[in-house]
Amino acid sequence: MAEETQSGAGSEASAVYLRFKQLFGGQVHRSIRARRRGREDDASTVPYGVGRDPRGLGNIVEALTTELGWNSPLAQSELLSSWAELAGEETARHSSPAGITEGVLVVLCESTAWATQLRIMRTELLKHIATRFPEAGIQSIRFQGPDAPSWKRGPRSIPGRGPRDTYG
Repeated sequence: MAEETQSGAGSEASAVYLRFKQLFGGQVHRSIRARRRGREDDASTVPYGVGRDPRGLGNIVEALTTELGWNSPLAQSELLSSWAELAGEETARHSSPAGITEGVLVVLCESTAWATQLRIMRTELLKHIATRFPEAGIQSIRFQGPDAPSWKRGPRSIPGRGPRDTYG
């Protein structure tokens, strides 16, 4: 029973270990003599040899995010944070991005008039997003106005159609 629990948890841990080992190249522990022999045979360990040039931290992080598949989430978060630059200062004061689900950017607007105005500008905004953030995977934008009050719930609600003209 204990072996099953360890093998179930160990299988995921071992899969993660093997994935990282594959990505980062696991070192094989060898004796000192074998390491010296390997250095003599391998010309790539020569200082200033091919592939030994120093790289910047930005290049390393970029390569790592590409290998791990983090480009899309990073581009989406960058898109959300730079909404003011993308839509304009005036527009950004009256709207804010709520999130991205399945390639759809959801933008909350201050009023229905702003939501309508942004719907008119949808193709232009999509064009800017596609050129600046192609990794984000945005396919469409949905603009939402403010929510209307509901009379269906609450301590003083009654069954029926809701507010209506009673002055008749």
